[in-house]
Amino acid sequence: MDEQGCPRCKTTKYRNPSLKLMVNVCGHSLCDNCVNLLFVKGSGTCPECGTALRRTNFRLQIFEDSVVEKEIDIRRKILRDFNKKEEDFATLKEYNDYLEMVETIIYNLSNSIDVEATKRKIDQYKKDNREEIKKNQLKMSKDQMELDTLIEEEQFQASIRKAQDQELEIKERNAKKKNKEALIDELMFSDMSAAEIMNTHREKTKQVEEEMMETRAATAFSTGIRIGHSNQHIPLVKADVGQLFQYIPPSMEWGGPDPPSMDDVFSDGYLRNIRASTDTERAGGFRESIACLRAVQDAMCGLYSFPIVRVTEAS
Repeated sequence: MDEQGCPRCKTTKYRNPSLKLMVNVCGHSLCDNCVNLLFVKGSGTCPECGTALRRTNFRLQIFEDSVVEKEIDIRRKILRDFNKKEEDFATLKEYNDYLEMVETIIYNLSNSIDVEATKRKIDQYKKDNREEIKKNQLKMSKDQMELDTLIEEEQFQASIRKAQDQELEIKERNAKKKNKEALIDELMFSDMSAAEIMNTHREKTKQVEEEMMETRAATAFSTGIRIGHSNQHIPLVKADVGQLFQYIPPSMEWGGPDPPSMDDVFSDGYLRNIRASTDTERAGGFRESIACLRAVQDAMCGLYSFPIVRVTEAS
């Protein structure tokens, strides 16, 4: 993978770890210094593609790949207007066709394919569905407000948990310090042997650790908040799961000799002349042993079957 850096001044993250890359509507990245130099008057052209850009439209690049950054920005803008849900359509096919249309628009704009025709299609859609778009945007705004409230509540609860953890850590440090000081005092002034003192100290230390673990377990909690239920805490209810699932391996009718098992494939030399899978294939879950086993099964399947011969009477 190429090192992340500015294509204009050639500054890289390796040379300047504090480098900030900015992107605009064209998707090409520039560092913040080049943006300030090229867009002093507020507008200018992209050094990569020559697209007219405005300084105010630059934003901090989040992803290393500028193509991904461009697609995400386009997707966010398109979905702001193409905001229909499944319940807005009469059939599932119509909804899937709508989603396919949206993805085609995003793909075309991300890869600069039929840009002008795609923009005209977007403008026509916005004109034909103006009222429905506004209605869905208001609905989404309400859901977003509720979600923001839930996030704030979760952050508040997280701050409480953090404060409790810090308090427990302070108590643990003080308890360990006190226990250590008591051990030193006993070793210096007690009439007991050192071995007895150490055994007593270990027992006390173990007891303190168990008490701290119980305290941490007692203070651990979750908000139990669900979207659509405001700040109501949802109690845990033990559901009647009924009969537990039991896996029964499938029984195959091969119509031929029993093929080898996966263990036989490894132990009996079936892989001797099989090409090893590449890193890309292994990352996708492919193994050469699986392909070999399937090929052997396919070769043995139906060996005991006989073709049906039709006999016709001679005229």
